[in-house]
Amino acid sequence: MHTDALVRMANQIGAFFDAMPDRPEALEGIAQHIKRFWEPRMRRELLAHIDATAGEGLSPTVIEALAGHRALLAEHTAPH
Repeated sequence: MHTDALVRMANQIGAFFDAMPDRPEALEGIAQHIKRFWEPRMRRELLAHIDATAGEGLSPTVIEALAGHRALLAEHTAPH
């Protein structure tokens, strides 16, 4: 999958959860959604994008969510 598509989808998820009044709950919700519904390859690619570009194109909310929950997202994402 292209990184641009992953960034766009992550930002859409972030926009949905950004409306929540409880910021920590929103950040966890973003990470949990990506963990549950994205396959490991997609999560790996998004984390690699953050490492390579400091999250270029991602909303600040998504960057904060992914940075704060990186261990959760990295679970079971090692290539086979």
